[in-house]
Amino acid sequence: MKWIDIPPVWLAAFAALAWWQSRYLAMGLGFGGAWADFAGGVLVGGGVLLMLLAAAEMRRQRTTIVPHRDAGRLVQSGIFSRTRNPIYLGDVMILAGLILSWDAVLSLPLLPILLWVLERRFVIPEENRLRRKFRADFARYCEKVRRWV
Repeated sequence: MKWIDIPPVWLAAFAALAWWQSRYLAMGLGFGGAWADFAGGVLVGGGVLLMLLAAAEMRRQRTTIVPHRDAGRLVQSGIFSRTRNPIYLGDVMILAGLILSWDAVLSLPLLPILLWVLERRFVIPEENRLRRKFRADFARYCEKVRRWV
């Protein structure tokens, strides 16, 4: 059952809720046409790009991308020099883009909830493991690079 507690599953569940809300509980609300579709596309594309850049950098550094596993290295290069959590940031951006594209206005509260879930389930435990393993290096990294943006 541990395989189900991974960020893509959480993102899929939140996206399914947003889609359901847009389809069956729209209540006549919408974001207003083409600009929302464009912004949604930019957010989804940007989120996917962040994830791909992070995955490529982690592969280049030969460390795991799988949550709940110990990292072999502290990745500080590439996209990780801008944000400590580009994959999770990408998850939130993708959900925001889908909400915009689907006119799921009532699903906007899902964004901070997903952020909270990702932080509690994945970010904090990962940072604790990195803090124990890389000590001073991780502390310096945290001083240089913000958790999200």
